[in-house]
Amino acid sequence: MSIVHRGLRALIPLGLAALLPSLAAAQSFTINGATFASQKAFVESGARCSTHQPSELEMRLQAAQERSWLADQRAQGRDPLAQAAAVSIPVYFHVITNSAGQGAPTQQQIDAQIAVLNAAYASSGFSFDLVAVDTSANDAWYTCTGGACETQMKSALRQGGANALNVYANNMAGGLLGWATFPWSYASNPSNDGVVILTASMPGGSAAPYDEGDTGTHEVGHWLGLYHTFQGGCRNPGDSVADTAAERSPAYGCPANRDSCRRQAGKDPITNFMDYTDDACMNTFSAGQDTRMVQLFQQYRAN
Repeated sequence: MSIVHRGLRALIPLGLAALLPSLAAAQSFTINGATFASQKAFVESGARCSTHQPSELEMRLQAAQERSWLADQRAQGRDPLAQAAAVSIPVYFHVITNSAGQGAPTQQQIDAQIAVLNAAYASSGFSFDLVAVDTSANDAWYTCTGGACETQMKSALRQGGANALNVYANNMAGGLLGWATFPWSYASNPSNDGVVILTASMPGGSAAPYDEGDTGTHEVGHWLGLYHTFQGGCRNPGDSVADTAAERSPAYGCPANRDSCRRQAGKDPITNFMDYTDDACMNTFSAGQDTRMVQLFQQYRAN
C-alpha cells in the first residue's frame, strides 16, 4: 500500500464529502478487528482517542496555572511567546510486537510517521528528530489499552526528559487508535509521559480511514497541551483556544460546512488535527493552537 495518501484529498468533491457521514452512519464500521454499529458509534465510543477528557473544573484550574506562569514570566521581563525559537523534539520510537515478533511496522513506516509530524507541526516551529527505535516482544504490551500494562511498558522503555517524545506503537485492542499524556502531568508521573498509537494507524497501515499517520499528529497535539476542538461543546471556554470555532460534538468522515454551534461564529473546524475526522480530512492547526503549544512547551517541557 502506498504510504502517501494526501494527494487523494483533492479528488473528493465537497458535495460528496458532505454525504460521507450520513453514509457511514448507515453501515457497520470495523477498525483493527473491532466492529461498531457505524462510524458514528465508533467515534462516540471514545475509541478514536482515549486521552483523558478533563472536567470543566480541571480545565479551569489548569488555565489558572497557565495565566499565573505567563504573568510571572512577564513580570521578570521575559515573554516566552515572543522569544520562542524553533524547537527540535527528540523522538524515541518503541515498537511493540507479540511474543512471536509479529506486528512491527517497517522502518519506512516509522520514517513516514516522523515526516507526517514534521509536516503537520511546521507552522508551530516544532520539528521532530528520530533519535532511536527499539523493539519489544511482549503479548501483554502488544494489546495494551492502558492500566498496569501501560505502566509496566513505559517504566521499562521510556527515555529522555520532559522534552523527549516517546512514541509506543502497538496493536491495542477494542478498536482504539491511541492516547497521550498532557504536559502538565509530567512532573507528577514522568515515567508515564508519552504517546501510544495503533501501529495500523501509521502511514501505509490498515486502519483506514485512519491510516495516514494523523492519529500520531492528533495525540502529539495532546502531548503538547491541546484539547479536542469539541471540548466543552458550544460553551466557553471550549478548547481554550480563541480562534478554533466552537463545536458541539466530534465530527467524523469529512462533513463539509458542518455547523453544530449555530449561535456562535464559524463553521466546525473539521480539518483541524484535534477533531475526529478521517485522516484525509485533517490538515491544519490554528495560529492560536500554535501559540498554546509553544507556551505550554516552555512552561512544562523546556529543559
